[in-house]
Amino acid sequence: MTLSAEGRFALKSRRVVLPGQAVPGPAVIVIDGGRIESVTAGGAAPKDAQVEDLGDLVVLPGGVDTHAHINEPGRTDWEGFATATAAAAAGGVTTVVDMPLNSIPATTSLAALNTKAESAAGQCRIDYGFWGGIIPGNSAELAPMIDAGIMGFKCFLIESGVDEFPMVGEAELRRAMPILASRGVPLLVHAELESPVSVAAGNPKSYGRYVASRPQRWEVDAIRMVIKLAAEFKCMTHIVHLSAGDALADIVAARAAGVPLTAETCPHYLAFTAEEIPDGATHYKCAPPIREAKNRERLWQGLAEGSIEFVVSDHSPCTPQLKLMDKGDFDHAWGGIAGLQFARAVTWTEMQRRGLGWDRLARWTSEAPATFAGLKAKKGRIAAGQDADLVVFDDKSSFTLTAAMVKHRHSVTPYAGRQLSGVVRRTYLRGGVIFQEGQLPMTPRGHQLFRHHKGEQA
Repeated sequence: MTLSAEGRFALKSRRVVLPGQAVPGPAVIVIDGGRIESVTAGGAAPKDAQVEDLGDLVVLPGGVDTHAHINEPGRTDWEGFATATAAAAAGGVTTVVDMPLNSIPATTSLAALNTKAESAAGQCRIDYGFWGGIIPGNSAELAPMIDAGIMGFKCFLIESGVDEFPMVGEAELRRAMPILASRGVPLLVHAELESPVSVAAGNPKSYGRYVASRPQRWEVDAIRMVIKLAAEFKCMTHIVHLSAGDALADIVAARAAGVPLTAETCPHYLAFTAEEIPDGATHYKCAPPIREAKNRERLWQGLAEGSIEFVVSDHSPCTPQLKLMDKGDFDHAWGGIAGLQFARAVTWTEMQRRGLGWDRLARWTSEAPATFAGLKAKKGRIAAGQDADLVVFDDKSSFTLTAAMVKHRHSVTPYAGRQLSGVVRRTYLRGGVIFQEGQLPMTPRGHQLFRHHKGEQA
């Protein structure tokens, strides 16, 4: 029996991942009207509700991915709301927040935000929200976008790769950060500050040459500048896709001094190493780059110690042609990794190798990103009052990723051929089954989400 009604029903399992519990235990989750009515650890199932017994399958909170480039409207041939959210549902992700660039128009004005919202409406299989963007000259647009419920604002301190989203410097941030601080919304920073680098000329296929062209120093310098401004303006500031272990000491010191600073990293930085990437393998190209094995373990340490709060995909696909895989040219290939569907599986696979438990998986991929996006009241935990966003996970199974499994618009991903631990058997969004055993049984039913503004009830 599979229960997917909007009415009252219950799920029972011997292994439910509840907040703060290192080891999943038996629990009954009662769902009514799309919300979790109650959670009874080790308790009996209610007699007045239909109950499905999931046995030993693990029940996790739905994943929350706050870093995805869905690219619609304007570059829907790269990705789109229909395909991206189908992939997310298949991977146990029930909430996504879309980045402001790579769509045309970029989400840097209220009009562009409205255009994007219209494009997404009716297409999304999961719940979704939007980040806005900070670019030169758009400071007057920030407050209207906040009033419209934007989650926060992203900026680049280096060229973004698309003309619609130019980089900003300290002067632009000094105009924007007081506005964001006064309204309680975060600034998200692509933290690389370009400076001269001595890189061997020649072979554009060399991955080692590409890594050397974007050194850790660029991230460290950018983060130090951002820390200074965050301390001055008391603006919530977040470092996206941290790849540089060298920056962790500055992040820890800033937090100890009371600076409102957070950071994320991504599965590709936690799974791959520069040493294993062949020359010419441009499907691994991203910015900042995947670094050496020693650096990867420093990122894991940062997660374990709490200096990195959570893990998100940075799903950034393009058409296969833009990856230039036939030429293997790292200088000119598009930089971005497609992985929204598999981000949680990759993270869990690597966690198992390091003896890290279920509570951390739930915190790093659900609770912490939901809190960051202002969605703590509804998303990220299995608890009474939360949306019934749940994942039924078979941790005793594994799979080798093939192109046929990919539900993104394009199947190019560096995770192809990798053996991953755990299989998503079912995904619930607000009590309805949106993915089951490879199928997407319901029509799109995702809702747009809005941030709780400063001074409002959270």
